[in-house]
Amino acid sequence: MTARRSQPARSAPRPGRPVRGSATGRPVMAVFDLLGRRWVLRIVWELHVAATPLTFRELRSACDGISSSVLTRRLHELADACLLTHVGDGYALTATGEGLVVGMQPILEWSRAWSRELAGRGRSSITGDVTAVRPPRR
Repeated sequence: MTARRSQPARSAPRPGRPVRGSATGRPVMAVFDLLGRRWVLRIVWELHVAATPLTFRELRSACDGISSSVLTRRLHELADACLLTHVGDGYALTATGEGLVVGMQPILEWSRAWSRELAGRGRSSITGDVTAVRPPRR
């Protein structure tokens, strides 16, 4: 029988440290690394729409399909990133976490317009020259 190695605790991406896509850890890349992790956006959203802090069991139920181990890992990462806190017997977004949700509203609006554009074209993806819409480099 081989012993199973326990995986080291994975800390949340932080600006200034290397993250996926950036050796320098640019803040925007750190947040995209964190938000790109499986289940993170769903956890943030469920905590945002909840009227009161959610217990582990309530949060797991709201994120149907998430395993206990992944939820535990993501809760630790989000707490490490100062986006959520454990209050009483539940979890809630911090002011920083709520600020993230507010900051994502333009992306939500853009995604709705994008969805309408794709639906109008009868396509599921955009093709063509994307350099035409790329802003100039600074």
